[in-house]
Amino acid sequence: MALFYLLLIAAIVLVIVGATAEGMLYLLSAGVLLLIADVLYRAVRSVLHQRPAH
Repeated sequence: MALFYLLLIAAIVLVIVGATAEGMLYLLSAGVLLLIADVLYRAVRSVLHQRPAH
């Protein structure tokens, strides 16, 4: 779970820096890709850790 939050914070920081700094659109792109990867990581973990209903 800590990895999820770490990646989420890193993605948000990259998006903010990429959006505000001129000529840093590659940071914005990297932040968006990292955010997508983070959401997919969380989705896969939640699917894999579901317990079967009895």
